[in-house]
Amino acid sequence: MEQLPIFILAALAVGGIAYVFIYPILSGEKAAEKRVANVARSQTVSRTARNSPQKSRRDTIENTLKEFEERQKKAKSPPLSVRIAQSGLSWSKQTFFLISGAIGLGLFLVGFASGAGLLPAAGLGFAGAFGLPRWLLSFLKKRRENKFLNAFPDAVDVIVRGVKAGLPLLDCIKMITIDSPEPVRSEFRAILETQAIGMPLGEACGKLYERMPLPEANFFGIVVAIQQKAGGNLAETLGNLSRVLRDRKKMKAKIQAMSQEAKASAGIIGALPLAVMTLVWLTSPAYINLLFTEPLGHIMLAGSAMWMAMGVLVMKKMINFDF
Repeated sequence: MEQLPIFILAALAVGGIAYVFIYPILSGEKAAEKRVANVARSQTVSRTARNSPQKSRRDTIENTLKEFEERQKKAKSPPLSVRIAQSGLSWSKQTFFLISGAIGLGLFLVGFASGAGLLPAAGLGFAGAFGLPRWLLSFLKKRRENKFLNAFPDAVDVIVRGVKAGLPLLDCIKMITIDSPEPVRSEFRAILETQAIGMPLGEACGKLYERMPLPEANFFGIVVAIQQKAGGNLAETLGNLSRVLRDRKKMKAKIQAMSQEAKASAGIIGALPLAVMTLVWLTSPAYINLLFTEPLGHIMLAGSAMWMAMGVLVMKKMINFDF
């Protein structure tokens, strides 16, 4: 009787071990698990095969965006020849340097002939040789970009209507080179010329950002390049792009209208010291002539000019909005 509990416990242990290791084989659970695993593996393979085109499209889009990001980084500091082309001039670098030297020499002679002295005349010549020509390039570039932005949404709409009508993208671009105003006409003509020498159309449209460094031109190049590589509804995509371009144009006009009061205030504040100095010189010239005849007056004028320039630059930074 004392061995009965030990026998029962041993029987239960043997039965538990047999249930754990032998019952799944006899009941077919292991075979069912194998079948379920095979079905899940086949579904995973089919899902991967089904998602591979989508993954390939995503990889293509990511690679295209990376290429345009690298191109955008390079466009932030273009060489002198590219800046001359962006301003719409057909000068060479040698011509630009000759014109800069001529302007600097002319201003130096004017300053020296006026009796200002050698050092002020040299400073005036340096500003004329290195500052004025580059400012002129920036001014012409900005004016050309504004003209491009005014006509670019209409050019995109022409492409959208042409694609919806069944025309190829290349024919729509040819229509722009005929009907659109400058500089849109010349920029799209450059796209056709680049494509004619063997470059794919998507890359040729991407080159537009190098000649016209604007976010709108970058958007257009990205859209066309992605459509050429990964496919998609070009008319719908360009239609959305045209809507975005027009919304950006409206926002820019609204910002300019809202900042006109601040710009007028900044202009009045900047011109007020010069106006007061002119009025004092007209009413009592002996009182203000000390600033021009005494060394301490020269230092005071130089300090005032420096502080006024700093104030004007700060106000310009505050009232100019980038978006």
